[in-house]
Amino acid sequence: MIDDIALFVHIVHYRGLAAAAEHLQLPAATVTRRLQKLEARVGHQLIHRSARQFNLTQEGEVYFQAYADLVQQFETTAQHLSSEQHQLSGPLKVLAPTNISLGILQPAWSAFIKAYPDIHLQLQLNNSTEDVIDAQADIAIRIGPQSDSQLYQKRLGAINTVIVASPSYLSSMGKIMHTPSTLDDLHQHKIIGVNKISTWTLTHQDTKQQVTLHPKYTTSVNDIRFASQLACDGAGVALLPMSEVKNELDAGTLQQILCPWSGPARDIFAVWPSGKLLNAKAKCLLEFMQLHFSQEPILQGEITF
Repeated sequence: MIDDIALFVHIVHYRGLAAAAEHLQLPAATVTRRLQKLEARVGHQLIHRSARQFNLTQEGEVYFQAYADLVQQFETTAQHLSSEQHQLSGPLKVLAPTNISLGILQPAWSAFIKAYPDIHLQLQLNNSTEDVIDAQADIAIRIGPQSDSQLYQKRLGAINTVIVASPSYLSSMGKIMHTPSTLDDLHQHKIIGVNKISTWTLTHQDTKQQVTLHPKYTTSVNDIRFASQLACDGAGVALLPMSEVKNELDAGTLQQILCPWSGPARDIFAVWPSGKLLNAKAKCLLEFMQLHFSQEPILQGEITF
């Protein structure tokens, strides 16, 4: 019935059935039939039929005044949403973790901004998990699968975790005890831990054997980047994502120990509200990130031994 009311409003605007049919690209017979159907539902004739002039009945005038503004508002909103859904311009609100955004994803953000200058990227970084719906975000990057049923999610890749220590720490401890060669040796070492991660689930990459450890942390922090810096400074042994330590491993300020044991992979997802279609800007970012992840070995779970 809403479509028929809108059709009636268009007939009034164009002062006739034929003119409305031409504007709406509908057969004249269809316009006539739908108007008659609306009049039958209302129980009144809305338009005086005449070849010479166009006039509303009294009931038609009341009906038009009641619905004309609503139909215009509805069509204006629909046009705006349709335009926004397909344009690669305007605001795009994105939530993402601070650490990987400042680290391994930073080149991707810069490249996206340069590639799509008409998109106003509103990137909000936070290591806590801000609610995507409450934040009215278009899309978010998240570590680990999301349990919220109100979210769609698409896996982008994974980052493996490795056990590391600085050469300076291992050298200083070597005077007292040897560099750890078995998992049991970790009990003799200083351990840097990240809050909320009380266990280390390790997998032997050759045998696929799994072991769960409950290390006693000598230092605990709530930020992975800072834990990496403490490890570089010789504060102890840490289990850290490859994305946080790759540069340090390449530079020699950290070294991987207890190979080929590694920690769990940290899956990375793109998520967005299930009740909201991805607009063109968000789809563009999703495809851009999928390409970036596919071309970056660390983001596909690479482990360096």
